Amino acid sequence: MIKVHYLGDSRAHRILWLLEELSVDYDVVVYKRGPDYLAPASLKAIHPLGKSPIIEDGDLLLAESGAIIDYLVERYGKDAGLKPDTASASYWRYNYWLHYCEGSAMPLVTNKLLFELLPSKTPFFVRPIAKLICKGVMQKLIDPAFKDHITHWNKELCRDGWFACGDFSAADIAMSFVVEAAVERFEIDLDIGAVRQFIDRIRTRPAYQCAVERGGIYRLANSK
Repeated sequence: MIKVHYLGDSRAHRILWLLEELSVDYDVVVYKRGPDYLAPASLKAIHPLGKSPIIEDGDLLLAESGAIIDYLVERYGKDAGLKPDTASASYWRYNYWLHYCEGSAMPLVTNKLLFELLPSKTPFFVRPIAKLICKGVMQKLIDPAFKDHITHWNKELCRDGWFACGDFSAADIAMSFVVEAAVERFEIDLDIGAVRQFIDRIRTRPAYQCAVERGGIYRLANSK
């Protein structure tokens, strides 16, 4: 049986959700964040980087969300309809979003969050300077790119409500965390109705809800 090493309130939610969509049995080992909101050191006993998600499937130990999603779909979901045929035109749209979420979108959202929080973490006497520097970086670099990406998501979702294939796929599961994080954690002065509808749509899926129950803390699922 697959074992999922699950860090609460993290991207690991997507792996539980995918397993629920695939109707694959699995066990969950839940790790709680510390007061600093970081992963516990005990995760390093499983993987040297101490990150989550991590899965064990027989002799296989696999980290990185994208790799895990790819593996699970190939190993357990060939007939589940979560991936288009490799000969179809939809396949490369699917492949693009599967890799884009971690390669382009998540680093941008992480940087935006980091530069918003950084001034409050600096010593008091340098905080005014830190605020000015972070504000400048946000205004000139991060925020314009952030708006471009959000607009890109909305345009894609306006086509048929999903990120690839014209129907729900593993690409939507892959994209879910970064979309939820961006919309729920930041003020967005843009017309992104299709993005908000996407969030509402995925949260009504029974497999998504089961994943929240199995994993425990996932604050984005309860955001309004």
